[in-house]
Amino acid sequence: MSWNDASARRVLRRMFDAAVASADPSKVVAQHLPDRPSGRCVVVGAGKASAAMAAALEAAWSDVELSGVVVTRYGHAVPAGRIEIIEAAHPVPDEMSVRAADRILTSLRGLGPDDLVVALISGGGSSLLVSPADGMTLADKQAVNRMLLASGATISEMNIVRKQLSGIKGGRLAAAACPARVVTLVISDVPGDEPSQIASGPTVADGTTVDDAREIISRYRLTLPPAARAVLDRGGSALLKMPTDLEVRLIASPSMALDAATQVAREEGIAPIILGDALQGEAREVGTVLSGIAISAKTKGHPINGPAVILSGGETSVSLPKDSTGRGGRNTEFLLSLAIGLDGVEGVWAIAGDTDGIDGAEDAAGAIVTPDTLARIAASGVAPRSVLARHDSYSAFSAIGDLVVTGPTLTNVNDIRAILIG
Repeated sequence: MSWNDASARRVLRRMFDAAVASADPSKVVAQHLPDRPSGRCVVVGAGKASAAMAAALEAAWSDVELSGVVVTRYGHAVPAGRIEIIEAAHPVPDEMSVRAADRILTSLRGLGPDDLVVALISGGGSSLLVSPADGMTLADKQAVNRMLLASGATISEMNIVRKQLSGIKGGRLAAAACPARVVTLVISDVPGDEPSQIASGPTVADGTTVDDAREIISRYRLTLPPAARAVLDRGGSALLKMPTDLEVRLIASPSMALDAATQVAREEGIAPIILGDALQGEAREVGTVLSGIAISAKTKGHPINGPAVILSGGETSVSLPKDSTGRGGRNTEFLLSLAIGLDGVEGVWAIAGDTDGIDGAEDAAGAIVTPDTLARIAASGVAPRSVLARHDSYSAFSAIGDLVVTGPTLTNVNDIRAILIG
């Protein structure tokens, strides 16, 4: 194939769309459902994909007597029949996040050993499902979330802190379901697919401690609200007895999404190389590193000869100053840094986006980089390096019409990055 902008854009978008489709709840939920219960079935859940997961379960189990409550992000709700759908805020929780947690905990009261709880968990649940630890308020939780999001901490580090300040995360939701059987269906958005990290593990306890949370807070120099500090000082939020019949099933993940993108690459005659599904670090620094790899591949054939695609997943981070007014998310920041590092090298294109369709708090999933991206941004009157310095990457790609806008995809397996070497 003779590569040009049109062919490169088509293939990159096809890879991204295939990655998203691999995690479509309507396709994957029914394959992983447990045996039907002899008693009651209560469906609970939290995350950007939870409403779509609930709708898929409702369709598959139309002959089962069930009820339940799940919470998803505003704009991500779909009808789910007998399962109540609540919408709440992301990435900073709101009053509906607390109300959803209360409704879910109430739905689990009075269950017996013959009853089944199906928990539908996906990324984003940490802010959507909020039950402040004793002594804390929603305002305290909001303040902690904002600090963590701006600190540059990894998603795993954020979740360690959140669990110690919660009455529902870190296995506490499962504890509330005792003595019922609990089966958790998980769409992963975290590096390594560790269930205790996804949505801060509401049905999965882990080995992290209050000392781990304190160390993270100290390392990032966070000043917690007094009520949150008091919870940590007394040893964190209590964890009650966990169910003995507890199962977790991973139904979609970043690695599965990368596999789907890889299949598209092979169909197009492109050699794939996967750097992994767990890349982390500052978005702009990852962009600089991957631009160096792409230039080496294009000019020297290392680590791979073109036509090829360098694929990666995971979640980078963006450390924001308190007075930041820029627009953008980690994917557009990564891409702008990548474009600056490539500096117009011919025959290299890239796409990066959040598979939930929302990069940060914007209305785009991500963007596309072409060999003339920097030149077109400059021609629009925007200085690329200045824009990157003030974390305003969304505005740069918006100015040249290269944002990737999908709308809410109703799933979430984190970010997908693809760099095409022509």
